[in-house]
Amino acid sequence: MLIVSAPSGSGKSTIVQWLMQEHPELKLYFSISCTSRAPRGTEKNGVEYFFLSPEEFKAKIQNDEFLEYEEVYENRFYGTLKQQVENQREAGQNVVFDVDVKGGVNIKKYYGDEALSLFIQPPSVEELRRRLEGRGTDTPEAIAERLAKAEYEMTFAPQFDHIIVNDDLETAKQETLRIVKDFLG
Repeated sequence: MLIVSAPSGSGKSTIVQWLMQEHPELKLYFSISCTSRAPRGTEKNGVEYFFLSPEEFKAKIQNDEFLEYEEVYENRFYGTLKQQVENQREAGQNVVFDVDVKGGVNIKKYYGDEALSLFIQPPSVEELRRRLEGRGTDTPEAIAERLAKAEYEMTFAPQFDHIIVNDDLETAKQETLRIVKDFLG
């Protein structure tokens, strides 16, 4: 199992997508999470997410069925079911968790040495600011919020097995590939 966490704008999704597309021999597959939000666009139940009502989600929390979960907004939950991960592992998949830092730390605690946890870090908060501003998708207020959250999230980095500083995307991709290959043996 591969756990990848990072502050927004660190390049995590780019690196994970590259690993999955360019290295099929690694047999990496995303864990399929649950959410209590409605499907968007062409999303299908059991493909992008398992869509549950808030009540169904809360019942699964009560039954201790989640590896990790978070209530992002009131009655808007996201989480990873233990059974779904086991189903994917039994199917021979190496499960990838693209999760926030708290979720990453919790999954690592649960699986211990069976999971590899990677923290993708920007070279600096200033570089992160430059990247987020360069995207042109966020208001200055949203960027300030993301940067404050990133500074907090970076305090979790020492709890991960490896920290990959993404100051050069190609270098970060190759370093990630080497670490993942070593882990999978």
